[in-house]
Amino acid sequence: MTLYRTGSNSPIVEALETAAQNGKQVTAFVELKARFDEKRNISWANELEKAGVIVVYGIVNLKVHAKICLVVRRESDGIRRYVHLSTGNYNQKTAKLYQDLSIFTSNYEIASDATIFFNIISGYSAVQTMHHLFMAPVTLKSRLIEMIDREIQLSTPETPGLIVAKMNSLAQPEIIRELYKASCAGVKIQLNVRGICMLVPGVKGLSENISVISIIDRYLEHSRIFYFQNGGSEEMYLSSADWMDRNLDRRIELMFPVVDRDVFKTVKETLMLYFQDNTHSHALQSDGSWKQITPEKKELAVRAQEVLYKKYKKHTETRKSAPKVEFVVRRKD
Repeated sequence: MTLYRTGSNSPIVEALETAAQNGKQVTAFVELKARFDEKRNISWANELEKAGVIVVYGIVNLKVHAKICLVVRRESDGIRRYVHLSTGNYNQKTAKLYQDLSIFTSNYEIASDATIFFNIISGYSAVQTMHHLFMAPVTLKSRLIEMIDREIQLSTPETPGLIVAKMNSLAQPEIIRELYKASCAGVKIQLNVRGICMLVPGVKGLSENISVISIIDRYLEHSRIFYFQNGGSEEMYLSSADWMDRNLDRRIELMFPVVDRDVFKTVKETLMLYFQDNTHSHALQSDGSWKQITPEKKELAVRAQEVLYKKYKKHTETRKSAPKVEFVVRRKD
């Protein structure tokens, strides 16, 4: 797995050490260039090595910012691979403060790409083609530009294209130019950018079909979600990367698809909910200023983070009260 920011007393690191001590082959990619966490990461790397973990110390000139874990197990029906992909770090402290999304899957195609990815960053193979995971600085930016251009080609006055994206920052010149081009072609673009945004929305003849909001609330909005209407064949991706030069050109990042129908529906509803927020949301104006969005009536107030908090709190309470289901480990003796 990759480790970028793990925090102190990390249960993840402890679990990796235990696995290695129990005879499992464990490889950890520890990024020593994680700003402000260099000392801690060096300490973790030394501790992991002492426990028998194979430690790879990043890649020259590129930060490994991708968040991915691959577990390969011999089970009763053969070898099975499990993959965890996330928009946020494996850090127990920020997990309580940041809003992030992740997927856990045994999907064969994604697992195959994950294996290729680890072979590449470990130096066991040259760069190979991955069909479902897109990696910066190799294919991620070009894939984004390709999907924006596809939205332009499929857009018509009757059924305009639609791009909805959520990220921390937007500053990559090529991506911004493509979004302007898409706006001029009639594609509707909704952006949720928490921090830096160098795109100017609402300019006639340039970006009149683009709107930008920013939500600042109790939890730091950290997830990256990219939705493309694709002429009705919707596609959605999660990513560790913002749309910035450093992420797309100078870091190892991953963008991964949401393929499960139920998960797709949940993530899409979550993404669209943010654009209904009228209590902690601000809209970027064409002059660079931000205008607070307020509800017309108090009873019409929508606070996205509160809606999500209540939803998942109820979900957790329901699961706790449900009958216990026996968990069967399909391990081969």
